[in-house]
Amino acid sequence: MSGSGLLDRHIAFLEALRSAGLSVSLAEDLDAIAALSALEWGSRQTVHAAYAATLVKKQSQRPTFDALFDLYFPRMVGSGAGAATGSGSGAGEGDGPDAAGQQFTVRDGAEALRDFRERLAEALAADDRQALGDLAAEMVARFGAMPGRGPGLSSWSAYTALQRVAPNDLVDRLVAGLLAEGRTEEEAERTAGRRVGGFTRLVEDDARRRIAEEKGPEHVANVALRPSIDRLDFLSARRTDLEQMRREIYPLARRLAARLTKEQHAQRRGPLDFRRTVRASISTGGVPLTTHHRPKRPHRTELVVLCDVSGSVANFAQFTLLLVFALRDQFQKVRAFTFIDHVHEVTEHFRPGADVVDVMADLAASTSHAALWGRTNYGRAITKLAENHADALGPKSSLLILGDARSNYSDLALDTLGELVGGIRNAWWLNPEHRRHWDNGDSAASRYGAVVPMVECRNLTQLGEFVHDIL
Repeated sequence: MSGSGLLDRHIAFLEALRSAGLSVSLAEDLDAIAALSALEWGSRQTVHAAYAATLVKKQSQRPTFDALFDLYFPRMVGSGAGAATGSGSGAGEGDGPDAAGQQFTVRDGAEALRDFRERLAEALAADDRQALGDLAAEMVARFGAMPGRGPGLSSWSAYTALQRVAPNDLVDRLVAGLLAEGRTEEEAERTAGRRVGGFTRLVEDDARRRIAEEKGPEHVANVALRPSIDRLDFLSARRTDLEQMRREIYPLARRLAARLTKEQHAQRRGPLDFRRTVRASISTGGVPLTTHHRPKRPHRTELVVLCDVSGSVANFAQFTLLLVFALRDQFQKVRAFTFIDHVHEVTEHFRPGADVVDVMADLAASTSHAALWGRTNYGRAITKLAENHADALGPKSSLLILGDARSNYSDLALDTLGELVGGIRNAWWLNPEHRRHWDNGDSAASRYGAVVPMVECRNLTQLGEFVHDIL
């Protein structure tokens, strides 16, 4: 690749990082160039480490960075060195190298599948990272090739390859081998799941690499690449994403608390005390070298949370409640209620010193108490809050409603909600749906938004920004 080609690739890579939510400044761009200028370009691993050291600020951004780096600086091209044929339209008909460097017939078949699964099981048992990477490339070439597809469709599919090989079916065999090594059953299951999950990601990475060769890395970055975990939508998160999001909650809470403490210290002085300032200036000939201020009255919000925990928004509700739990010391008082069609108080779970795992388990177990018939009914929940928990809302209280405002075409109790809001300090509504989906189907977002200001809150970044703003 020529010097101009390297520069174009560098610029395109940084633009892709910015589009994915990583804030890469001009200074960091120059830092990356300076680091790369001082290093040997012969090692892809060295280039990867140099870019990561100068551009990545948070660990949560690392998976997105790694995926984009693999698109713009792939570890191989086509089927790799020594392939007998290219990786384009001939896939599925020609030959290529297997993980051991031997030639294989790309055409699928029962014998080829048995042989591949056997080699994959051995590599997983040995946790051989190099062999697993080579097997992932071979697997896409053998079982994920889809030649002759129509315009706009890719010739490669990780989903097709994974469905054909089914690496998840090897978990029991892998667990048995780990148990024979002396691992506990829990440790063996966790290790086996992690290894198979890691191999699945390698297959997805290789399919993206091949698609990027066909359509360009920009296409894959825009269409197929998931955003960083702090910008991933709650409603589209997978199980593995949820685990990573949970790990992000407490670092997010610590950053918010530190930021709030710093801002509160900067603003701790109250209005100018003119009399004390003038009196003090007498000792300096009437020049007010030192100003005096009245003490600032501390103010902390009394927060009441009303949270929809129905299946469609359960993940969003869980993370918002956990963040409120982590920041409970920033509020004067917190009362929390969950609902599906019946209101249930969960304030006792926000006790000081409680373990976050126990809190999550208690909140999940309490979901059954928030439903009578199992169909979301905002109007009934609002009415029951007013009837049974009116003492929770007063002139010093702020109300936070969490949910998608989809009430199955039931009565919305707008008048009751207006009465509740009219007697409190502030009210906000966080909606995890994209704004373009509001008012579609049974959504009553605009009607509720006319009573309570509604804010789009689809990911951890927006959630953290909102919580900071209300404190």
